[in-house]
Amino acid sequence: MRLAIDIDSTLHPYWDQLAEIAKRRYGVDLPYDTQYTWAIDRLTPEQLKTIVDETHSADHVLAAEPYPGAVEAITHWHEQGHFIHITSHRAAETHPHTAQWLDTIALPHDDLYCSSDKISRCVELEIDVLIDDSPDNLRRAAEVGITAATLEHPWNRDLPGVISAPDWPTLAQRLESHLS
Repeated sequence: MRLAIDIDSTLHPYWDQLAEIAKRRYGVDLPYDTQYTWAIDRLTPEQLKTIVDETHSADHVLAAEPYPGAVEAITHWHEQGHFIHITSHRAAETHPHTAQWLDTIALPHDDLYCSSDKISRCVELEIDVLIDDSPDNLRRAAEVGITAATLEHPWNRDLPGVISAPDWPTLAQRLESHLS
């Protein structure tokens, strides 16, 4: 099987970084538990871009800690012979330090792609399963026949047709039958 796996809010907790920078830079609180949509309307588009750019700086990327069980699950899948494509909406210039982070956390992967259009790349690579947190990406993946899976967040809970779980060990278990 061929798996595509997102990074931010999928491989590591991202919201805490985003919220800390929003508070420090703009005095704006972004409570995780009340973020029920993918949109962040408490910030202007320019403010959000500035924050996202900072979260994707080398210092922030290299300091990220993976969710418990993420590296273990992906390592197991890779050892079973599954193709692992790491995908992110990060800008192309973040590729070197993103690759360094993946090496640092010892996450095996066959491909790393930083681009704004994950689904086209997934189709190109004939991906079977996409693990992502974005409701839009999960819906688009399902529309093109890719099994969609996610860690549960306030903004993506209860999406129809999406395999979801509260943590990586549970997600790995729920995906078992789809990976054989």
